[in-house]
Amino acid sequence: MNQPPLGPEMHEGGTRFHVRSPDAAQLWLCLFDEEDQETRLPMTQGGDGIWSLDVPGLAQGARYGIRADGPYDPGAGFWFDPDKLLLDPYATAIDRAFVYDPALAMRRGEGADTAALMPKAVLSAPLPPIVHAPPLFRPGGLIYEVQVRGFTMLHPDIPEKQRGTVAALGHPAVIEHLKRLHVSAVELMPINAWIDERHLGPLGLRNAWGYNPVSYFALDPRIAPGGLNELRQAVTALHQAGIGVILDMVYNHDGESDALGPTLSLRGLDARSAFRRHEPDGRLINDTGTGNSIDCNHPAMQRLILDSLRWFVGMAGVDGFRFDLAPAVGRLPDGFDVQAPLLVAMRADPFLADRVLIAEPWDIGPGGYQLGQFGDGWLEWNDRYRDDLRRFWRGDRGMLGALATRLAGSSDIFGHGPTTRTVNFLAAHDGFTLADLTAHAHKHNHANGEDNRDGHGENFSWNNGVEGAASDPLVLGARRRDVKALLATLFCSRGTIMLTAGDEFGRSQQGNNNAYAQDNAIGWIDWAGRDRDIEEYAFALAALRSAKPELRETGWLTEDDVEWLDEQEQRLTVEQWEDPDRHRLAMRFRGSGLILYINGGPTACHFGHVEVPARTILPIAAG
Repeated sequence: MNQPPLGPEMHEGGTRFHVRSPDAAQLWLCLFDEEDQETRLPMTQGGDGIWSLDVPGLAQGARYGIRADGPYDPGAGFWFDPDKLLLDPYATAIDRAFVYDPALAMRRGEGADTAALMPKAVLSAPLPPIVHAPPLFRPGGLIYEVQVRGFTMLHPDIPEKQRGTVAALGHPAVIEHLKRLHVSAVELMPINAWIDERHLGPLGLRNAWGYNPVSYFALDPRIAPGGLNELRQAVTALHQAGIGVILDMVYNHDGESDALGPTLSLRGLDARSAFRRHEPDGRLINDTGTGNSIDCNHPAMQRLILDSLRWFVGMAGVDGFRFDLAPAVGRLPDGFDVQAPLLVAMRADPFLADRVLIAEPWDIGPGGYQLGQFGDGWLEWNDRYRDDLRRFWRGDRGMLGALATRLAGSSDIFGHGPTTRTVNFLAAHDGFTLADLTAHAHKHNHANGEDNRDGHGENFSWNNGVEGAASDPLVLGARRRDVKALLATLFCSRGTIMLTAGDEFGRSQQGNNNAYAQDNAIGWIDWAGRDRDIEEYAFALAALRSAKPELRETGWLTEDDVEWLDEQEQRLTVEQWEDPDRHRLAMRFRGSGLILYINGGPTACHFGHVEVPARTILPIAAG
C-alpha cells in the first residue's frame, strides 16, 4: 500500500510540504527571508494525521521551519507550543548547526519565541539517484572507525579550510593512508545534525562525537558544510579507491533528551508516536541513558528510520550502517526480539537488503545485552573479544583458552551460524585508545567536568612504568611493545576487524576514556606526533593480513584448520590449556605457511628454534 508522502516535494510550479502531526490542532509552515523575517502559512490536515501545504514559486534555497499548536500536557505526551520553531523531521539540509540555549527547553508560556535560536531547514533540489550497486565491503575486512572532525583537524597535508570535514576524507593523503592499511571500509561516527547536551555549555565544552541527533536526514554543517553533495563526493572518492563507507546511525534516542530537554522537532510535532513512555504515568523511558528512547515499534518511527536509511543509500551510495545501542531498534514491549518489525523490514527492503548492517549489541535497558543474538545478515561489535584480549595481554591468569577462542572467531558466541559475525576490536571511540591501554591503569576524565565519574571504570588496562613517565626510554619501549602485540593480535584474528583511526600510530587521549566532549587536542588526532615505528608495523600487519586469506575468511577455524602448539611444537595438552599461569602458545595454520607465536609472559622464550621476546606475538609467513 502506498503511503502518503512526507517532507518537501519540489515541483515545476513550487513546493508542496507534508508533515505528520496527528494530535495537533494547527500547523504552520514558516518561511524566512534573507533578513530572517518570518511569514507563517497555515497548513491543512488530511488523512493519516499529515498536514500539507503547496507554496507556488517556492524554489531551492528557501529556508523554513514548522510551528504546531495543540494540547500541552507533557505527562500525557503532548508538547505543542507555537512559540517553538521546529525542524521538519524530513528536512535534508539546515543552514547552521544547533546550539543549545535554555530557552529551547522552557515550558509553554514561560519563554520567548525560539525562531532566532533554531537552525532553519533549507529547501534543496534532490540530486540524481545513484545507481544501486553491491557494497564494496565484505565481512572479514578491516573497518576503520573515524570521528570525522577530529580525524583531520591537525592533518598537515589537508588544506586548512577542509580540515575537520567530510570532504577531507576524499583527500589523496587520507586515501593513501587508508590504502596502506588495506582498509575495507571507513565507519563514520555520526554526521547527522546534533545538539550539545545541556550541561556542556556551562563547562565550556561541546559534543565532539555527535551521538545526540536532532535530524535523521540533514548533515551537521560543522562537519559537512557542503551537505549531501559533500558526502556524496567523498563516498565516490573512497569507492574509486576500493574503500566502502559505513555510517554510524543513532536511532535509539534524539537530542530532545528528558522532560527538561529542548523542544526541537519530534517532541513538538508527534511526541506520542516518537518516544517510549512508562504507563500509566507517562514518564519517558530512558533505556539509552540520554533521557529518552525512540519508539522504534511505532509505524511512523519505523517509516522515518527506513526512509532515512534509504536516503543515504540512494542519494550518497553508502555501503552500510552501524546502529548505536542496537537492541533499542529491536525492543518490543516484552524485550528484544530479532524478529522485531523494524529489523525484519530492514532485511526485506530492496534498497537495504544487501547493505552491511552492524549492531552495537547492548544498551542499558532491561535485557539490553544481546551479543550474538542479531542473527544472519548482521555483524556485531564483540566486547568479549575486546575484554578477553586485553586481559590476556595485561597478564591476567587463566586467559589462554579465551585467547584461542577469540583468535578463531568466537564460536562460543556466534557458533550457531555458518560463519562468524564478530567485529573484533580492542579499542573504539568509547573507551581508552590502544596506546592509553598500556599507559593508564585508571581513567583520567577530569577534563570532562564530572569529577572523573563518567566513563567506564573497568577497562582491563595497565601502565608500564609510573603513569606520566612517558619520557623514560624503557617505559616508552615497553608501551610500544604492548601496542604492537595488541595490533598483531587484532590483525591476525579470524573475522571482521575494526581499528579506530589513529590507533595504528599510538594516538593518545591523555588517559581520557570518554572524550565525547573534547573537541580539542585531547580528541583530535596528532598526525605530526604519530609514532612512525608503530605505524610502519601496522602497515606490515595489514599487508600480511591482505596476503593471507586464512586471516580474512569468516568460516570457523577448527582442528582441521589450525594446530595449537607448545614451546616444543607439540599439541597443547588438556593440562596445559587449563594451566592458569600459561601465557604462551603457537597457532599453526594447516596447509599454509602461516604460524603465530604468542608469548604473553614477562620473559623471552623459544618455540623450537624461534626466539619470541616477552609480551610479543610473532607472525611468520613462510612460502
